[in-house]
Amino acid sequence: MAGVMPPTPKAVFAYARDQVEQAAYGLWPGAELTMGLVTPSVTSYVQQLDVAGRPLYAKLSVLGVSLVSLLRGACGDWKAVQDAQAVYVASPHSLLEREAAQLAALAGPADLHVPQVVGYGRGVLFTVPAHGPTLADLISKAPGRTAELLELVTGEVAAGLSRRGVAARVERSEIRERSITVTFLRKFSSRSRTEYLWESEHAEVLAAVVMRLRRAQRAPAPPGRAVVFGDLKPEHVVFPDGAEGRPVFLDPGLMRGRPAGDAAKLVSRTVLSLVARPPDGSKDVRAILGGIAAFAASMTARTDRAGRDAWLRQLTVLWLMDTTNILSTYLSAPPGLPLGGHAAAVTARAKVVCDMLDRSTAALLSVRDARSVWRLCLDNAAKAAAS
Repeated sequence: MAGVMPPTPKAVFAYARDQVEQAAYGLWPGAELTMGLVTPSVTSYVQQLDVAGRPLYAKLSVLGVSLVSLLRGACGDWKAVQDAQAVYVASPHSLLEREAAQLAALAGPADLHVPQVVGYGRGVLFTVPAHGPTLADLISKAPGRTAELLELVTGEVAAGLSRRGVAARVERSEIRERSITVTFLRKFSSRSRTEYLWESEHAEVLAAVVMRLRRAQRAPAPPGRAVVFGDLKPEHVVFPDGAEGRPVFLDPGLMRGRPAGDAAKLVSRTVLSLVARPPDGSKDVRAILGGIAAFAASMTARTDRAGRDAWLRQLTVLWLMDTTNILSTYLSAPPGLPLGGHAAAVTARAKVVCDMLDRSTAALLSVRDARSVWRLCLDNAAKAAAS
């Protein structure tokens, strides 16, 4: 925002810590409180803490926008942000109040395992930690089980979200902010796209990628607006009892969305991790990408050819959109905002990721057959992991 002095990371983090403390004391008066580490994030403020001997996570969202956008001045100066936040947290439609409602719906009618919500106040959501390997960890440890693990996760989610009473609960608390397409259009509209592109050394390539994806996004999509998890990332799926136990699902973004949305985010983030931190052997790369291919085939095994092709094209477009979304967020993170290990690894390999996106989005517009485009994109991911 021109002429605005953006909030500083130091000011935002001090404010967030104070809000977490006040919310905890408000919910548990007189309890002994120990503040722990802040989890690096480009979206919300997340802090570990201990309340009367009980470990918890506290999450605070400032105005429902990412920390990157906030720190770049998208919501005005610091005084304007604080004034707006006071109104925002009092709203029943604030992001984390909706997330609390979604966690209740997932634990209730959906019968899925999610972190227990123990309190909400002053815009801060408190949950019990879920410990164990993530889906990303399991795939890295056992590449040959990639298809099996992806099918297990999407199958459990689909079964839960299709249960009676879930859709009605979701419609009262949708989190459309976490939609791949909504995020892409918000970031790369004609008014805002320069903010995310031109300051990067990869601006020229990313501009071409965005242009192609905007064209591809206008193509007809498969019918249907099913309830989807919305933010189904490998790091948001935790297995406390190992791969043989039921997973715990973190950070939902439930909404009505495109059928391929959840699969696309899983594919996008799995491939991005593979490219950012390639395994030592090419055998593991082939196993993971082969597993992704088998997973996609299983998702449409009972669909006719036209339906399979439409779903596969949508999966490919959403995969590349999501990768573009998160890469641009990482690249535009301001100095002073701590990046987690994954974000730092992606940023260090940004040129490789951009080259993969460049080749893959070019194929989207030049190759008409959906299965051929899909295979080309997987080949491009293999080349990126090997480079």
